[in-house]
Amino acid sequence: MFTKLIATKNPKSRNQVISRNYATAPGKNTAPSNPKESVNWDEMSFALTPTDYMYVAKTSKGSDFAKGELQPYGPLPIFPSATVLNYGQGIFEGIKAFRTSKNRVVIFRPKDNSTRFNRGASSFCMPQVPEEVFLDGVASVVRANSHWVPPEGKGALYLRPLLFGDGPQLGVRPSDQYSFIVWASPVGPYFKSGVIKPIDLLVTTDAHRAAPKGSGHVKAIGNYAPVFKVQQEAKANGFSEVIFLDARFERFVEEAGASNFFCYSKNTIRTPSLGAILEGITRSSVMKLAKESGIEVVAEKLDIETVLKSEEVFCTGTGASITPVGSITYKGNKKVFSNGEVGKVTASLYKILQDIQHERVNDNFKWLYDPFKA
Repeated sequence: MFTKLIATKNPKSRNQVISRNYATAPGKNTAPSNPKESVNWDEMSFALTPTDYMYVAKTSKGSDFAKGELQPYGPLPIFPSATVLNYGQGIFEGIKAFRTSKNRVVIFRPKDNSTRFNRGASSFCMPQVPEEVFLDGVASVVRANSHWVPPEGKGALYLRPLLFGDGPQLGVRPSDQYSFIVWASPVGPYFKSGVIKPIDLLVTTDAHRAAPKGSGHVKAIGNYAPVFKVQQEAKANGFSEVIFLDARFERFVEEAGASNFFCYSKNTIRTPSLGAILEGITRSSVMKLAKESGIEVVAEKLDIETVLKSEEVFCTGTGASITPVGSITYKGNKKVFSNGEVGKVTASLYKILQDIQHERVNDNFKWLYDPFKA
């Protein structure tokens, strides 16, 4: 039986959602549960596996977001005239929780996701989700679904916070009411063998990922579907992903699929400057780690010709962490990097990041958030 969600009549209390026909959700657990024994974690892929609970908070015009509630994972009631369905007024985040070598469950840099989330909310004329509510949402979902966090080294619990206008209306304007949702799915390691493998990229001029003064810097729901077609065509031709160039000159690299882009040569890492692209959390982490390792980091307009002369190339994102690039094909010409193998700098940064996320080394940057101490 599907859950029935009933909002209170007071519009300033829409966050008080009532759950019917389900057992009461777990309270504030003090320690993570062991991984589910019925799951074959070795076969887990980067695909949807529904967990037990999600987090729901709501607000109406003139009210602020208050802390929400855990609800059984399931369908949401929404009007067909909701702003998000008709005008795309919605944003999301991607966060991971890891089971570490110390048998803790930690969330990687959720406060930074909260900051980016609220920048996006402001850009889309949506109310801010206070950091305390955002953290309560992700922490509550991790605590309630901690048995879905894979064993150490076998993946992560992927968290998806959403914010969208769900008020019914016809006019082209911001919604009068909003929902903040956090749901989760366990995912396996991006590289099933445990060994990072280079991917092959195709530079496309058939589509643009973002435009100057557009919404490319926001993790908006409408930024992804427009590039599905060119991605599918590239994959059908044997490529792993596409590289998007800038919309004005079609000369400067912006992003690779939904990932940030880096290249390395002569002790210098270069990455596209911000403006039209998303400021990735993994991107900023890699830049910090590279600087700490004595590598110069430059954010600039990154010419594709500069990229093709590089020693190593890699992409970053929440899903794939750090992904090495084995080759780039541009205007029919294929350039191979590091003899098609994983570059030494790429491999080193990948290991450092993984070691921090799994507490194999000290978290000197204070990036790990413990939801059981929140």
